[in-house]
Amino acid sequence: MASLYSCFVVGSLAVLLQFLFVSASTKSINAICQSVTDKAFCVNTLTAYPPAASATSMFQAAEAALSLSISYAGKSASFAANAANQNPNMKKQFAACKDAYATIIASIKSAAAELKESPDTANYDVMVCRDSSTIVKNLIKKNVDKDSKMLIKMTLMMERLLTIAVGATVAVGG
Repeated sequence: MASLYSCFVVGSLAVLLQFLFVSASTKSINAICQSVTDKAFCVNTLTAYPPAASATSMFQAAEAALSLSISYAGKSASFAANAANQNPNMKKQFAACKDAYATIIASIKSAAAELKESPDTANYDVMVCRDSSTIVKNLIKKNVDKDSKMLIKMTLMMERLLTIAVGATVAVGG
């Protein structure tokens, strides 16, 4: 009988802890998405990203949002680098796109490092990433090849993720 009671208590505790973690991450995600224009996209994106969904504090959720942006920018930079190698006629354009994404990565990494001590500076670091995404769009927007079209789509998604990253810095205090 005692072991049945112990199982019940442990099981109940596990459910309670799970509820508290979900509640904490939901509150953090909602706070991050509060200042984002497309709230549904923001909530769905962060809820689907395990580090954000399992965050137990606002700071952890914000770090997760920045991490997601860094990861996506890295994939976009790799795509641009591969496109530069596969398209000799547009090598310079795609290489410049890769460099713009490298700038985005550096800015978001800087924001992540500054998030705790200076959320305002972190916010600025993320906001200036729009300059680099605009550079990418201006470099390839008139191109009709499939790699340019894909990189434009990736850049538009990057901009959506950047709005989430801005929301994360704002939620922390930026």
